[in-house]
Amino acid sequence: MAGRKQALLTIAAGATLRALPRIPDPVKRLLLAGRSVTLDGNTLDTTLQLMLAGQRAVGLDGLVNTDDVGAARAQLEALAASFRQHIPVAAVTELTIPGPAGAIRARHYRPLGAGARPMLVFYHGGGQVIGSLDSHDDLCRKICRDADVHVLSVDYRLAPEHKAPAGSDDAYAGFSWAQEHAAELGADPEVIAVGGDSAGGNLAALVALRARDEDIAPPALQLLFYPVTDYAAQTRSQILFASGFFLTKRDLEWFRAHYLDGAGLDAADPRVSPLRAEDLSGLAPALVLTAGFDPLRDEGRQYADAMRAAGVPVDYREYGSLVHGFANFFPLGGGSAVATTEAISALRAHLARR
Repeated sequence: MAGRKQALLTIAAGATLRALPRIPDPVKRLLLAGRSVTLDGNTLDTTLQLMLAGQRAVGLDGLVNTDDVGAARAQLEALAASFRQHIPVAAVTELTIPGPAGAIRARHYRPLGAGARPMLVFYHGGGQVIGSLDSHDDLCRKICRDADVHVLSVDYRLAPEHKAPAGSDDAYAGFSWAQEHAAELGADPEVIAVGGDSAGGNLAALVALRARDEDIAPPALQLLFYPVTDYAAQTRSQILFASGFFLTKRDLEWFRAHYLDGAGLDAADPRVSPLRAEDLSGLAPALVLTAGFDPLRDEGRQYADAMRAAGVPVDYREYGSLVHGFANFFPLGGGSAVATTEAISALRAHLARR
C-alpha cells in the first residue's frame, strides 16, 4: 500500500513538472503569491521554487522518500521519464565493456557530422545508490548535441549491493576502455574528458586522480556538476539547505550509509573523498559547477579552490539561484535551462582548446 502511494505521488510530481515549461513567469509568481525565497544572499529561481512547492504539496521532500532501495530507484526512473524530451542525436548504441568484476553496460551517443570529435566519459548521479543510463539519458543527449561531442555513459555498479570502491573501479575501467576504443567509435582518442553530476562528479574526480597516479594519459577535462568531494564533510551549506531544496541532508546520510557502511573505507579516505587527497597537483583541468541552494555547494567550491591552489586550471561557476540537480531540470526551463546551456557551451569551448 505504501509503495502504491509513493508511486502515485511520483506520478503527481511528474505531472507538475511537465506543466512548468508552459507556465509564464508572471503566472508562476502569482501562484507563489508573490513570495520569493532568499537565503545566504541568493534568491531561488522562480521555476524551481514552484517545483519545490509542488513537491511539498504532494507530500514529498527530498530526492529519496522511502527507505526501500528498489522503490527509490524506481521513483527516480519514473520521475526522469515523466519529462524526458528524447533529444535527437546521430546515433545511440548500447555497449558492453569489460570491468573488474564482469561486464559493464554503457551507452554511446554519437554527434551529427563527419570527422572525429572529442569524447566525454560520463557517470550519472544518484548518491552511488540510485540513477542509471536511462535517468540521465536526456542530459547525455543534450551534451552530445550541443557540445558536439561523443558521450560514453557508463553504468557503474551501485551500492548497497556493491560497496565502495566498486563504482569508482568501474568508472576507471570505463575511462581506460574509452582511451583504447575511442577511434573505433569515431571519436578523437587524443581528447577524452570525464564528467558527471553529484555522485558521478565524485567518480569523475576520482578517475582523474587515479589516471595521474597510475601514469596513464590524463583526461582532457574534468566536468564536475555539483560533485560530492568529501564524504566526511559537515559544511555550512549542508546545514543551510538541510531540507526543502530537493536534495536533503537525510538523503546524503542515506546515500553515504548504503555506500560506505561495511565497505572497509573511512568516509575521509581519498579513495572516496577526493578533497582529502594529499596532493591535487598535476590533475586534468576542471570545469566545476555548483548551485547556490545545494547542500553540496561548499564542498564543490572547496574542491575547486584546492585544485586551483595546487596549480590545476579551474573554471569554477556557481549558479546562486539553483538547486542540486539543475542539469537534469533543464527541460523545466527557467534558470536550470540557462545554466545547463552555459555549462555545455563552456565544455565545448574547453575541449576545442584541447
